[in-house]
Amino acid sequence: MTDMKIAMTASGKVQGVGFRYTIQLLATQMNITGIVKNQSSGDVYIEACGSEENVQAFIEKVRNSPSRFCCVDHLYLDTSKKIGDYANFSIIY
Repeated sequence: MTDMKIAMTASGKVQGVGFRYTIQLLATQMNITGIVKNQSSGDVYIEACGSEENVQAFIEKVRNSPSRFCCVDHLYLDTSKKIGDYANFSIIY
């Protein structure tokens, strides 16, 4: 099983709608570690680590707006960013 680490930026209706909390729950359910945090631009930044299969499935769930309150218009993926190791998935405030 190959490990995968990826940075993502979600844009759309992703702040003020419980998006970070939903992402944290989803990541925990899918055995993904990493972080999620709001950006001043109105986007949300995510770092995700886990098995390639789990991370790919996580990306698709994030891309498809994981709750009825949010709407991800664009999900930008960045595989070039150096991402550390995480013990769990945390919301960064």
